[in-house]
Amino acid sequence: MQTLEQLKNGELAGSRRLKLSEGLTHFPEAIYSLAETLEVLDLSDNQLSDLPDDLHRFSQLRILFASNNRFQHIPDGIGQCPQLSMLGFKHNQIQQVSEQCLPSSLRWLILTDNHIESLPHGFGRLTRMEKLMLAGNKLKRLPDSMLSMEQLGLLRISANELEAFPDFVLQLPRLAWLAFAGNPFCDERGTHDHFPTIESSTLEMHELLGRGASGLISRASWTCEQTALRVDAEESVAVKVFRGDVTSDGYPQDELDACLSISEHPNLVSPIARIQEPGHDAMVMKLIPDHYDNLGQPPSLDSCTRDTFLPEQSLTHDEVDQLVAQMTSVVEHLEAHEVCHGDLYAHNTLINGDGHILFGDFGAASRYDYLNDVQKAGLQQIERRALAYFEEDLRGLVPQAD
Repeated sequence: MQTLEQLKNGELAGSRRLKLSEGLTHFPEAIYSLAETLEVLDLSDNQLSDLPDDLHRFSQLRILFASNNRFQHIPDGIGQCPQLSMLGFKHNQIQQVSEQCLPSSLRWLILTDNHIESLPHGFGRLTRMEKLMLAGNKLKRLPDSMLSMEQLGLLRISANELEAFPDFVLQLPRLAWLAFAGNPFCDERGTHDHFPTIESSTLEMHELLGRGASGLISRASWTCEQTALRVDAEESVAVKVFRGDVTSDGYPQDELDACLSISEHPNLVSPIARIQEPGHDAMVMKLIPDHYDNLGQPPSLDSCTRDTFLPEQSLTHDEVDQLVAQMTSVVEHLEAHEVCHGDLYAHNTLINGDGHILFGDFGAASRYDYLNDVQKAGLQQIERRALAYFEEDLRGLVPQAD
């Protein structure tokens, strides 16, 4: 992170990236000194409520982040930025999205956790859009013009006020990762009374293992023998403590509902029990052995919706066949339980030295058992498209000589 003082002193002359977080209430004039070079501008975690109309002066600006501020609207000046491809306004107070505030060059738009009640009728003119994050708003419907977004691969519309499932999304030819739980049209969450519930006092928490959008995962050990669960008191487990706030994928309660709606599978991370106490929702899972590593890495700013991989990674065609067969079995298992994962990616997949995979992270999952047959078939087609992309990405790791 840089400072405004550095910028004013000329220390950042010619910079292509700038991140300022100093409680700013106004757009600093000093940033214009980078008008010809700046490509990435991050003004998140300030107190801004507006931006100047002449942002188009930043001729090279590709990425603009303004999350965790006080915006009630998206400034119209953004719509004139000629190169802007990624825009993030997560966790503001945005109520309005005008027709002219978004440039047609956008590929990635993040409006998670705002107060948006509607999108402009011409929203579908953003035909280059690939990733659209709208979870945690007050949308009652989506504009039909979005059918023109034929490049859209990832869509998050969970935790809104949608009154009916938006059928047109089933016609989007590239859509592969969809999250829609937590809307009025969705069925009530299951009670899952059959699933074991334990008290938090039966576990002792240890080191942090991971941090996700919906909560923290820690290693834990039993404080007493859990014979009712048929687990070894010496055995460590993983505990995911859910946050109460809406995430980029939706409500944590919907993640828990989806997880508990499916039975065990050899390639899924297995839940053991849940904790359901005031202000403390958690899921206890089998601890994944240390010899499992991530199969892929999350998408980059450039790849947008597609996974990335380490430079040294390579696979043979037989290894890809083995991995795809396992993931296909997972998809078939989810289809049988009428659950859409919504985030089928290699970066959500763990693999060991024997080529066995474990798949998890149900943050974007949605139950669809209550929808009609046409909608169910459409959702399964979307999930199968994600499976096809998964295979395509892995095939890209096979050396050309093979």
